[in-house]
Amino acid sequence: MPPTTPPYAGKFSSCGLYSNNNNYPQPHSPYHHATCARPPKESNVYQGAYSASENPYDIPHAHHTYCGVPVDSSSMKEHHYNSRGSALDNLYSSVRPHSPRQHSTSCPARVHRQTSNSSGSEQSCRSNPAAKSQLYGRGITASYGEMCYHDNSLVSASLEALIQHLVPTVDYYPDRSYVFTFLLSSRLFLHPYELMTRVCHLCVEQQRSGDALLDKIRFREVAPKLVQLLTEWTETFPYDFRDERMMRCLKDMTHHVARGDEYSWRAMQQMTQRLIKRLSALGQYEEAIAALNSVATERPASLKSKRESAQRNDILSLCDDPFVLAQQLTHIELDRLSFIGPEEFIQTFAMKDPLENHKGFFRKRKTSNLEAYVSWFNRLSFLVATEICMPMKKKHRARIIEFFIDVAQECFNIGNFNSLMAIITGMNMSPVARLKKTWNKVNTDKFEILEHQMDPSSNFSNYRTALRGATQRSETAHSVEEKIVIPFFSLLIKDIYFLNEGCASRLPNGHINFEKLWDLAKQVSEFLVWRQVICPFDRDRRILQYLVTTPVFTEDELHLASYESEGPENNMEKDSRRSLRSSLLHRENR
Repeated sequence: MPPTTPPYAGKFSSCGLYSNNNNYPQPHSPYHHATCARPPKESNVYQGAYSASENPYDIPHAHHTYCGVPVDSSSMKEHHYNSRGSALDNLYSSVRPHSPRQHSTSCPARVHRQTSNSSGSEQSCRSNPAAKSQLYGRGITASYGEMCYHDNSLVSASLEALIQHLVPTVDYYPDRSYVFTFLLSSRLFLHPYELMTRVCHLCVEQQRSGDALLDKIRFREVAPKLVQLLTEWTETFPYDFRDERMMRCLKDMTHHVARGDEYSWRAMQQMTQRLIKRLSALGQYEEAIAALNSVATERPASLKSKRESAQRNDILSLCDDPFVLAQQLTHIELDRLSFIGPEEFIQTFAMKDPLENHKGFFRKRKTSNLEAYVSWFNRLSFLVATEICMPMKKKHRARIIEFFIDVAQECFNIGNFNSLMAIITGMNMSPVARLKKTWNKVNTDKFEILEHQMDPSSNFSNYRTALRGATQRSETAHSVEEKIVIPFFSLLIKDIYFLNEGCASRLPNGHINFEKLWDLAKQVSEFLVWRQVICPFDRDRRILQYLVTTPVFTEDELHLASYESEGPENNMEKDSRRSLRSSLLHRENR
């Protein structure tokens, strides 16, 4: 049965941050006290900016240009072009598009508008011969041509009807939540370029009457709504327009609009300028990330001279305040999240496009920013393990472990669950976990509590409870610090993947399963709300540079460093060390 609530009205229900059935003492909860509001130490925080060539964190962020445009079909006026809100301001309060459009056209889905209550729906179906309605208990299922509704919510339709439902007319504009949902998931069924071509063609053709003067008048009336739709598209899914064909189509529509409405033409120009600025920022970001990755791939000092390499600067020599390091990690997380396009979640499991060799759209990988963010998680895990395994002295290794435990707790308090999980992952890697003599010098109480919060059992139930608490805090935040929610990203991708795999995209009758598309849109739109928060903490250039560029050990190098820190305990470890030494020596001599 389809959900009866709006897809974006689903605030998490209130609940305690931690489950009541665990026996662990809990860390200080940021969801009852504003622990994030602690002021950073001025002496450790870099106040100035630095160039994009040094790192990617001064590139214009998605938060500044990635804004949606409020949609109000009842008062669609020209001044709406200058009334720009945040990316998803309205989606959480808007309702699902309930019923077909009011006006009569060739599309059977537009025959009648269903009322918002059940009795009205029943009466509508009786008075409309094109509509069919059935009662199932307390719910009403109604069909309008090729669109099917249940309790006033769109649940399925043919692809053609969904495309037609997206097309604005003089007296109709699609519900904003529908626009987001269909633009997000339509790429499962057709290329964005094909969708844009068909929408623009339908919008123009349905205004034709055979009278040139009348056609111009009618197009002038619908032009503001077409511009509104294209504005939502370019600002919510700008990466679609890296395809040269999409840009050509946009240019063609600009010329077409210019012939009918000067104000709409100016709005199209402004929209195009914002789009180009956004794509330029994306290009700078990708170049900066590539440059940073090339620096980070340099190998640490040879393990043959570990005593010399141990003299290099480590994280403690750069920053001994766990809260400051957690702040800088949060900067990196939010910066990289801001460049992930919502469509990348869907394109991770979209069908392979037959036009994959087209030079424009596929010059950049469709999910490159999402993959770069996953790579950052892996890098942070290996950085933590490298920092622990590098020192020669057991006391120093124990101190670094305790430091990272404190950093992980600060990340939890901030709401940065991705860095928290990366740190826990690095400390649980086998080269670190086997350092028993080192761990004996560490108080692990706090670490065990944090591990319990990120315990994968019961589908990460403890983490999901904490995430709900962070989300509630964000929704009622009194400061920017309290708005921060950075989810454990790999689990978010897994959730979206299984949501897609666990439900068919098409029904037996060939219709698109729109209930599934609602669910996908809800997952992704929650992420977009979290992503648009601008990090409020001051930047420390030296710490940021260290985190993203300092070389880290590979897995084999970590194992060998671990054996040199604490010798092998059995024959298996001795054989492993011997093999690793031989293998790494062979690589260095090549």
